[in-house]
Amino acid sequence: MPIKSYLAHPHEGKKNELIQAISALSQCEVIPAENHDVLVIVTDTKNREEENQLKENLETIPSLKMLAMVSGFNTPKPN
Repeated sequence: MPIKSYLAHPHEGKKNELIQAISALSQCEVIPAENHDVLVIVTDTKNREEENQLKENLETIPSLKMLAMVSGFNTPKPN
């Protein structure tokens, strides 16, 4: 299952709005920075198709200014 982490930068004054929007997505966990307007997002999806759909959903959030992937890996299924 693909697990990725992103840095999300909100539009000015929209940090709380962005936190709420991303928190509403079931495949995301949001960790806000305490001293900067940046969020760490960790996603966990079942497959590449679901991950692509989630990324598209994230990119359409109006309060999101920039989304940058920091890390990603895919855990292989056991045989």
